[in-house]
Amino acid sequence: MNGALRMNVLLGALLLGAAILSHAVAPGVKLADQRPSFSLEAAVPQAFGEWRVDSSIVPLQVDPETQARLNKIYNQTLSRTYINTQGERVMLSIAYGGDQSDNMGVHKPEVCYAAQGFQVERDEYGELASAYGSLPVKRLLAVNGNRSEPITYWITIGDKISKVGMQQRLEQLRYGLTGTVADAMLFRVSSIDTDLPRAYRLQASFVNGLLASMPAADRSRLIGVPPG
Repeated sequence: MNGALRMNVLLGALLLGAAILSHAVAPGVKLADQRPSFSLEAAVPQAFGEWRVDSSIVPLQVDPETQARLNKIYNQTLSRTYINTQGERVMLSIAYGGDQSDNMGVHKPEVCYAAQGFQVERDEYGELASAYGSLPVKRLLAVNGNRSEPITYWITIGDKISKVGMQQRLEQLRYGLTGTVADAMLFRVSSIDTDLPRAYRLQASFVNGLLASMPAADRSRLIGVPPG
């Protein structure tokens, strides 16, 4: 058994054992109820550095059926398009859910874009360097006709940003074992571009500018609390 397969088997066993234990310790307290109130609209600035909201561009809307499902999952959502001094645009979408129990998990962009008729042609893990540590992200490329949309996103569970997938699930179960239902933040940026390296660099620059402009308490809701 090679190393990667052994690790997958081990993580699978941990997930199964944690899932069994989590049912024995039924979560009864929501982490969201124990944390200070938080408003995405107020916390995320409409202008910072070279960026400002471009109110002339309406972010991509989902179909009513998908929107109804999202309304059940998320307590708050924020969608804006920003433009910089060079005329470059980045679309920002943030969603906060106070209940990350099994039937209320975050709606991943891969699924959301596919439901809107996009082909997800790139789907890979990456790291986004920031002044607050390396952020584990996923990078996608969603294509629909002539629209090519590179995407960067991450998910924060409770007070920790987690690699999307198994690590994210383990973090949810970690809270469940303490009798707590975790909350979660999904942060997504995208742009319209066929030059992927350029698009991801622009998105990283936007993210770093945004994080630097926010007070530490608000920033920690987006990326968790840095180790140490």
